[in-house]
Amino acid sequence: VDDGIATGSTIRAAVQALRQQHPKQIIIAVPTASPGSCADLKPIADDLVALMTPENFLGVGRWYEDFSQTTDDEVRQLLAKASDLEPAPML
Repeated sequence: VDDGIATGSTIRAAVQALRQQHPKQIIIAVPTASPGSCADLKPIADDLVALMTPENFLGVGRWYEDFSQTTDDEVRQLLAKASDLEPAPML
C-alpha cells in the first residue's frame, strides 16, 4: 500500500524486499498511479489495484486535496498512540 505510484521505483524496491520473506501473495494497492507504472509493475506482483490511473497523471500529489508531508514528530506521536492501543483481533 502506498499513497500513489509515479515512477514505480519505491514500490518495486518494496516488492523485491517482501519477496525475500516468501509471502503467499503480494498485492500492490494504491489510490492513484500512472498507467505506465501500473503496466510495468503488474508482472512483479500477484495483483495490482489502483483506483485511478489518469492519462494526465503528472504526479501523485496532484490527486490529493492535502499532500503535505508528515513530520518526524507526527510519526513519533502516532506510533506512541498506537502502542497504547489493544491489538486488533486476528481474523
